[in-house]
Amino acid sequence: MTTAHARQRVAPAPPAPRRSPVGPVLAVLWGGAAAVVALWWHDTESVVGVAGRLTGAGRIAGLLCGYACAVLVALMARVPLLERRIGADRVTRWHAMAGRYTICLLVAHVALILLGYAAQDGSSIVDETLTVVLDYPEMLKATAGTVILFAVGIVSARAVRRRVSHEFWFYTHLLTYAAVFLAFGHQLALGSDLVGSGPVQAAWYALYLGVAALVVWFRILTPVRLNLRHRLRVDSVHREAPGVYSVVVRGRRLDEMGARPGQFLRWRFLTEGMRWTSTPYSLSAPPRPDRLRITVKALGDHSAAVGLLRPGTRVWAEGPYGALTADRRSAHKSLLIAGGVGVTPLRALFETLPGDVTLLYRARTAEDLALGAELETVARWRGAKVHYALNGPHGRRPDLTAQSLRAVVPDLAVHDVYLCGPHGFAQDLYEALRAAGVPDSRIHHESFEL
Repeated sequence: MTTAHARQRVAPAPPAPRRSPVGPVLAVLWGGAAAVVALWWHDTESVVGVAGRLTGAGRIAGLLCGYACAVLVALMARVPLLERRIGADRVTRWHAMAGRYTICLLVAHVALILLGYAAQDGSSIVDETLTVVLDYPEMLKATAGTVILFAVGIVSARAVRRRVSHEFWFYTHLLTYAAVFLAFGHQLALGSDLVGSGPVQAAWYALYLGVAALVVWFRILTPVRLNLRHRLRVDSVHREAPGVYSVVVRGRRLDEMGARPGQFLRWRFLTEGMRWTSTPYSLSAPPRPDRLRITVKALGDHSAAVGLLRPGTRVWAEGPYGALTADRRSAHKSLLIAGGVGVTPLRALFETLPGDVTLLYRARTAEDLALGAELETVARWRGAKVHYALNGPHGRRPDLTAQSLRAVVPDLAVHDVYLCGPHGFAQDLYEALRAAGVPDSRIHHESFEL
């Protein structure tokens, strides 16, 4: 490893980190699920026979599936409390988990209800299915919604997701809204726990209408307002390293956007071949009142086209999002660890994060050190340190172990650590940091992997 550093300044005491809302949010979500089960329990006097047990289990699965659909959509709504305080990556993982729960509950609901009805009527499962779908109210729409939700689940499966384009996955994913809308009617028409109960129906309407309001406000109205106010356009494009380009975006009153170092926006460049794709890119410099900057590595068709953008291209942005900010800081000292283009949000933090700051930058060669000259300048200006972990002779990768990290930062255990890079890199570094004695609460990481 090589090092660049300057004299250290005395840092003021860090403020107490903002308390994460993870616990209260999870308590609310699981509390809602418990209330749904309690509703079934209250409305069920007894369960008798095979048919009763099958339909009872199907009712529970159906109620929980209906609740999970609302949660699934709420987690897609890009609510600032979730995206900026909890972190977009964690919310994305919650959404993926909620999706798996929803599909499993949907399968259980359909299978158990049809088996229970067939046992009750003494008919075959095929005949019972045709009767339910064709004769029961709202069931044709619910069946269409079920098919759509299954299709979204298949496309979202990891094995399939890797083989389809981001655009296909994204727009297929949006069909979740249609699926939930189509299935909603049959919940009120056929759900024995909802039919005839005014207060319960009112609560169910409030749940779904509340979630719909979140989607309309934060996914439609808020981005429209942001882009009408700030009028973003590409100002210039600069090559930083092989396949890595910085894009400077100018606009009006950008200080009112509220973007902070370490955060990202979802960017849509309104030019041929790029207007239909919205991609998250981190700010690679502290935001200014008249400009923002992102730095992008060519890893696919969209990111490769970023380097070809022309000045004046209109930009549609959503955000800012992300919780990888100074709010997480709880110690006097911070270590920033970047892998490859993961340096972009850490570059902005390196300039602005209070206290004693050290940056460890992992890249294959010196030529791949995007923004390296800027990092050196910032290090000299603020009295910080920069360490580089580059491949050795014959491409040998440096060992970033607990021992090697402590050799670079002897008092590592008393640092906050901000970590950004590819998933495998981040996982290896997380394990090394834990082995070096860094508490889990001081390891801060966000990932854009879906």
